[in-house]
Amino acid sequence: MDYILNGKGYGDIADILIANDFDPGVLRPYIGQGGRSFVNRNGKAVVTNTPATLLKDEWIQLDTAVIKAATPRLKFVADVRARGLTYNIPNGMGKTVLQSQNVGDINDAVISMDGLKRGENDRPHFDIENLPLPIIHKDWFFSARELAASRNGGSPLDTTMAELAGRKVAESVEKLALGQLATYTFGGGTIYGLSNTPHALSKTLTAPTDSGWTPKTLVEEILEMRKQSQDAFHYGPWVLYFAPAWDIYLDQDYSDNKGDITLRQRIQQITGISAVTTLDYMPDYDVAMVQMTSDVVRMVVGMDIINIQWDTNGGLQKNFKTMCIIVPQFRADQNGNTGIVYGKV
Repeated sequence: MDYILNGKGYGDIADILIANDFDPGVLRPYIGQGGRSFVNRNGKAVVTNTPATLLKDEWIQLDTAVIKAATPRLKFVADVRARGLTYNIPNGMGKTVLQSQNVGDINDAVISMDGLKRGENDRPHFDIENLPLPIIHKDWFFSARELAASRNGGSPLDTTMAELAGRKVAESVEKLALGQLATYTFGGGTIYGLSNTPHALSKTLTAPTDSGWTPKTLVEEILEMRKQSQDAFHYGPWVLYFAPAWDIYLDQDYSDNKGDITLRQRIQQITGISAVTTLDYMPDYDVAMVQMTSDVVRMVVGMDIINIQWDTNGGLQKNFKTMCIIVPQFRADQNGNTGIVYGKV
């Protein structure tokens, strides 16, 4: 088993990463022009002495299969990233934690006619926080004979395992971001998800199965959630995330008397609500209101989903690891104020 501890590699694969500044491209050798072996270092093709197993097109097949399988699973993560709420860490493999600061407020400005009235001289206070940067990964393999049969038969590689690995990695990234996995602690910091971040405001919701519940009940409770966020000095814009159990209610007519819009459309008309989205891995009848700004939530990306490869058993077994470094960071100021309101029935 290969691993890295305190910057020292244990095993052939770990040694290769250490020697190449943790660039995973060195573990993606491909057969190129003239039958020579190449790797990509910092985006440039470099001739290597490392024996290559796959053609460049075969790497593309596997990578495409992984991304295709992963994309539908990353709804919340992709939504945050699409809004530009991303913090990229160059050479994320070479770092184990991200240090960031939260900031306190300062006193109000002074009002005077001549500007001579003395104001209070102060400065904000900063606290350091650590965020672990674990690798989320899934291992798989196929035999050299499978590779040879694919090439000799003219049929493409069976990418089923790559798709399954990509799906499993993406599921773990999404569930970690939603708080549907256990919190992860390392280096004095903890990764929290949307449902278990300690600073989130809480709201008790009425289940749509309760007697007396109407679509108006949910609208009123969402307005109360917005007020909670505003009272915590967060004024939007917000995205509302719903568990799948809500879909049957969200897509029904808002009113029996005026059925021209659905409940989902009615909610989208609330000032400050920019989108209403269903998340596959949200449980029960949970609802989350999230202010989509970088001081509330962002995705820390040390490495996007990638495949690496190495040989064992004399080259008869081609081992692969589908992996990434993508973790959520939910943020609050020094007073614990944040723009997340999490509702449960």
